[in-house]
Amino acid sequence: MATFVLVHGPSMGGWIFARVARLLRAEGHDVFAPTLTGCGERSHLARGEINFGTHVEDVLNVLRWEDLHDVVLCGHAYGGAVVTGVADHMPGRVRSLVYLDSFIPKDGDTLWQHVPEFARSMLLATTAGHGGLRIDAVPGEFFNLNAADHDMFSGRCVPMPLACFLDPVRLTGAWQTVLGRHYLHATGWPTSPFLAVAETLKADPGWKVHSSPGGHIVMLDEPETVAKVLLSTT
Repeated sequence: MATFVLVHGPSMGGWIFARVARLLRAEGHDVFAPTLTGCGERSHLARGEINFGTHVEDVLNVLRWEDLHDVVLCGHAYGGAVVTGVADHMPGRVRSLVYLDSFIPKDGDTLWQHVPEFARSMLLATTAGHGGLRIDAVPGEFFNLNAADHDMFSGRCVPMPLACFLDPVRLTGAWQTVLGRHYLHATGWPTSPFLAVAETLKADPGWKVHSSPGGHIVMLDEPETVAKVLLSTT
């Protein structure tokens, strides 16, 4: 039996992994899908000072309080940077890292510098409605999400603190001692900024790169593919 910790992307919540979690639990595995502070069912805690470090601590506390070891740690998009930070703090508790259509941050990076310029302008324009502190959730259509899930996705996503993207990622490099590293690239999103990441990792023997024909929200578009990649790490 394996233990999976699944970390969602910006504006979402643990709910985004429900389909994947059901498939993993059906195979007898333990699954934790924490919701980051200010998102999902924890959106009532939203405040401007929430930043990237807050979210790393959210997940670290799941490992601490649930006493989790030998974990398969998975992050989607922004969540990929979060799990990198978690693994950098607790590499001895992580068996494998799985990135779902995510950037791989370096020490000192901000997530904002990895956001394409056209998307930055679009997101910054939405801060006026939130006192300059938060950005609106990006609609599912932008990510080529399947049409059946559009309403559910837009109804559950919430504005995200801008500080989460501006806070530098601090890494010692300890996360790279985790030997099982996987990357899943969604090929069904024509404007994806993650293609270059996937192509670079294909040439690195320390990574195993997978692909999904769905859009960026792979947990909804292709839950079976995500589950298969996760199970391949056990």
